[in-house]
Amino acid sequence: MPWSAKAAELLKTQYAATGVAATTALGATVASLERAASRMPAETRAGAQALLAAAEERRDNATRFVAAYRQYCRPVASLADYRLAPFHLLAAEGAVHADKTHHWHLAELARVCAADPGLLLATASRTVDLADPASEAAAVAWWEGLTAAGGEGAVFKPLDFTATGPKGLVQPAVKCRGREYLRIIYGPDYTVPANMNRLRKRAVARKRALAATEFALGVEGLERFARREPLRRVHECAFGVLALESEPIDPRL
Repeated sequence: MPWSAKAAELLKTQYAATGVAATTALGATVASLERAASRMPAETRAGAQALLAAAEERRDNATRFVAAYRQYCRPVASLADYRLAPFHLLAAEGAVHADKTHHWHLAELARVCAADPGLLLATASRTVDLADPASEAAAVAWWEGLTAAGGEGAVFKPLDFTATGPKGLVQPAVKCRGREYLRIIYGPDYTVPANMNRLRKRAVARKRALAATEFALGVEGLERFARREPLRRVHECAFGVLALESEPIDPRL
């Protein structure tokens, strides 16, 4: 769903405002430093040129920031302008389908999407064998090509909808976003080495635990709904998720 349909106000007040302010201010800064450097004697020009290089990098980062969020905007005037790409068949009459593999879910949804290709898009996928380095390398190359072309990224999951390991429930999914999409999340200059080093030191264990708990509550809520339990029982799970979302954890992690 395009951001211009679901988050138009956020685009105007946060992303677009930041992009315009940054590109305008940094463009003027670069122009001023270029004039200053050109007027200085060669023996004293090094300092100004260093400032100019830093300003040019920040200007270029701001330009990439604007280009990144524009990837997710397009005119939306009616329902005909929407496109949906489903990837989970959450539930059907009397069944939740959490016992099926992701292959099954995508195959079933591909049949549904074929009924209305103007609105529904089948989600592309590929299987990765973690014991095969060539398979891993092919998946990385696919992801790099996808994100280089403007895609947000890819979601990597175990083959089973719910998988367990020695430590219990395996993380249901990990979203691997591309470099330029992350520029929207962390800011235009997140790729500066000092910022990258800081981001790599983040503690994400609590966020992962929160995601696993919310996943379990979501499946439980669906199962209660499919069993036709009272609505208050379904709402218990939904309110549990809402309560967890109020935890003071950085949502960008």
